[in-house]
Amino acid sequence: MVREAHANEGGGGRQAGQSRHVPVMLQRCLDLLAPALQRPGAVVVDCTLGLGGHSEALLTQFPEAHLVALDRDKEALRLSGERLAPFGERATLVHAVYDELPDVLERLGIARVQGVLFDLGVSSMQLDEADRGFAYAQDAPLDMRMDQTTGISAAEVLNTYPPGELVRILRAYGEEKQAKRIVSAIVREREKEPFDHSARLVELIRNALPQAAKRTGGNPAKRTFQALRIEVNGELSVLERAIPAAVGAIDVGGRIAVLSYHSLEDRLVKQVFAAGAANTAPPGLPVVPERYQPRLKLLTRGAELPTEEEIAENRRAAPARLRGAERIRESIE
Repeated sequence: MVREAHANEGGGGRQAGQSRHVPVMLQRCLDLLAPALQRPGAVVVDCTLGLGGHSEALLTQFPEAHLVALDRDKEALRLSGERLAPFGERATLVHAVYDELPDVLERLGIARVQGVLFDLGVSSMQLDEADRGFAYAQDAPLDMRMDQTTGISAAEVLNTYPPGELVRILRAYGEEKQAKRIVSAIVREREKEPFDHSARLVELIRNALPQAAKRTGGNPAKRTFQALRIEVNGELSVLERAIPAAVGAIDVGGRIAVLSYHSLEDRLVKQVFAAGAANTAPPGLPVVPERYQPRLKLLTRGAELPTEEEIAENRRAAPARLRGAERIRESIE
């Protein structure tokens, strides 16, 4: 279900949301999107509203643009709605997952948009709210759902998935080399007592790993928590649908910018952008027909990284990777 609201809906929490949210690579995102958003009546979509830092900057920098902002997290929508209230009807907030973008635009009567922004991964608010269970540094219920009104929790995944499926998730989504060792320990422990809090899982992982594995890569629970979060929220399958859908929604001359935070996300974005920027003509044609010519122009050389200064100011920016592209022609089927 999607819910539309203008930014002045919702109440409370504005100052808390603003004070703890530092948008990642903000100026670079604005610069990438700027050429498409200068025109009067431009529509820009923030597919991952969060606490509204990027959205607020977009509305401020492009005073003639209209914002459509999506988030699956109702608490994020409430807080950002208060933050964006001064912009009134220029901001339309929607309770939806970002792969629902085509349906959202159809409901709003918007045929094409001029800009799209994705800031993927878990938001600052979700990390900071202890009872959400995203952070391995503090004990909390093992939930990890971005939308707490639907779906299964991380605890249910740990307690009910077959061992082989847990190994697959840790390897595929967490790139965890010690997946079998960790899952063996999980299966032993869940038979004694089901998992419900994060501290017990963190301690189990620490005890399960060999010393050499604990000496590198930060907190040894990081990869397992990432894998569980991706599984609970279906993040990669959603992203596989969302990026092509967003490219399809952009008008010629429109632009898309995507911030990702781990290699699995960045790889998917890279593949979609590269396919759109490729010449698909069979070899040897003297003239390349329109239908084979690239639909996208890449705006970044590979993935751009945050500056050392930004990482010093905002440690959560460290893993960020930014890619941008411009729609240069229509698809011809």
